[in-house]
Amino acid sequence: MFDNMTEQEARQAILEMTRAYAEHFHAKKPYEEGDRIPYASRVYDADDMEKLVDASLDFWLTAGRYADTFEKEFGRYLGVSHVSLVNSGSSANLLAFMALTSPLLKERRILPGDEVITVAAGFPTTVAPIIQAGAHPVFIDVTIPEGNADVSLLEAARSEKTKAVMMAHTLGNPFDIEAVLAFCKKYNLWLVEDNCDALGSRYTLNGETRFTGTFGDIATSSFYPPHHMTMGEGGAVYTNNGLLHKIVRSLRDWGRDCICPPGRDNFCGHRFDRQYGELPVGYDHKYVYSHLGYNLKVSDMQAAVGCAQLEKFPTFAARRRENFAYLTKALEGTEDRLILPRATKNADPCWFGYLITCREAGDRDRIVNRLEEDRIQTRMLFAGNLLRHPCITDDEQVKAMVRVVGDLTNTDTIMNNAFWVGVYPGMTEAMLDRMAASIKAALR
Repeated sequence: MFDNMTEQEARQAILEMTRAYAEHFHAKKPYEEGDRIPYASRVYDADDMEKLVDASLDFWLTAGRYADTFEKEFGRYLGVSHVSLVNSGSSANLLAFMALTSPLLKERRILPGDEVITVAAGFPTTVAPIIQAGAHPVFIDVTIPEGNADVSLLEAARSEKTKAVMMAHTLGNPFDIEAVLAFCKKYNLWLVEDNCDALGSRYTLNGETRFTGTFGDIATSSFYPPHHMTMGEGGAVYTNNGLLHKIVRSLRDWGRDCICPPGRDNFCGHRFDRQYGELPVGYDHKYVYSHLGYNLKVSDMQAAVGCAQLEKFPTFAARRRENFAYLTKALEGTEDRLILPRATKNADPCWFGYLITCREAGDRDRIVNRLEEDRIQTRMLFAGNLLRHPCITDDEQVKAMVRVVGDLTNTDTIMNNAFWVGVYPGMTEAMLDRMAASIKAALR
């Protein structure tokens, strides 16, 4: 069928067919009472599939033109100078933290034995890079209902070994950025914002409202399907610090010193005329390594989906806020039994989930069981208390690296009494009404 077509005409025909296919076979079916209600799901349309196929027709299987476009547009949207796409949010956390261990940072470099303040009520890959780098996590408790760090404990958590704070904005609710940032500036500490659950959340500091992920030294996002936007798998590291960006790019791309894009040679014009380390003068710069790195790049097909998703993202963010407000209204009258979520002061969250903490022991299990029986998905607040998990309790070496400030009372309360349900953009009012009715029925 392509005999009398140019390549561009053939591509256009394929993309038109792809759009028609997507609109016919992937159109979302209207919700019907009794349908399963997931806590999160992909929200996509023909634009996403068209861009995905367009990238596949290039057969440029690593990062390429779509990755370049996404990094530029994502940075422009957030208001940050440097974005590096990676293959997952967990990889983004790994790169963001490992960047702080680079010898290029001199006396501010994080070394084995240095301490990093964090929380146990969260996802393990916020903490894993700290331990994997030989640094020591220092855990502080969280507040309820915010689910974020109790900033009154920061001073008690600090020691002469403290080099950084690394924490997530829990379920889209920003932590107290004003207090955390002031603490980090006071002691010249790095601040790593795990923004994987909070893309689109905003915080007002000194009269200026900005997106979360733009306050710290370096930040991360995840584009896993349940998150605010998706590439299937994917993530990003972003910063306004040019040196940190250089380090992240090196670590992401095998640890190499060269900045040549994939498929480009001698981008810097000095491929064969310089001396590095103890290598001979003129050793091929494409094979000079300034860090012990990884290969964590994203494929261009993933990036293509991200480009389509980013165009829709403001609508996604608005819908999450609307769904959160609607569910809060629908759960009025349950506050004697349930602690409902509340935004941090000065924050405008783009909610990832709706965190509910039960006041009475046993209510969490009863409600969760009822919801699951009613085909409504629920989730725990990730690890609950990471310190209770085998990855720490059964590993004496890791246990010896951990320091805890206080009793983590609220962290244990979240582990025992809290759960969350979704507010993703595909939710309808009928779905939210059914969720609220099921919760209320379990409380009778």
